[in-house]
Amino acid sequence: MPEKTADEFTTDLWFKTGDVGRIDADGYVTIVGRSKDLIISGGYNVYPAEIEGFINDMAGVAESAVVGVPHADFGEVGVAAVVPKPGATLDPEAIAAALKTRIANFKVPKRVFVVPDLPRNAMGKVQKNLLREQHKGLFADRPRSG
Repeated sequence: MPEKTADEFTTDLWFKTGDVGRIDADGYVTIVGRSKDLIISGGYNVYPAEIEGFINDMAGVAESAVVGVPHADFGEVGVAAVVPKPGATLDPEAIAAALKTRIANFKVPKRVFVVPDLPRNAMGKVQKNLLREQHKGLFADRPRSG
């Protein structure tokens, strides 16, 4: 796809990878996610990789994926799909409550689902587009507030 590749170069010949990062005070770069995955909720940028890191550190969690879904009031909100470790029992409300003690409230997923596995492509990559599609109507029937 040469045309698509050419579109990803800036006028000064930098290549846009789609990675989102931050530079700390010592000049180290940390990749925090992908621009395609960025959730803009109520005007705030929410990086799913950051939230997934907190969820994945919780006891009994094997892995997680956070995606943005449409919301009438906030534009988008986060939804988390969490896979338990074998034999573990996870409580979605407890996961959300634990996140509220560690991250800003606007970053906490509005819904947490415990699932047996995450959808993956042939290369083993989590297909977040399928999760977005699965949950896109979750908040559609809610009236706008105020």
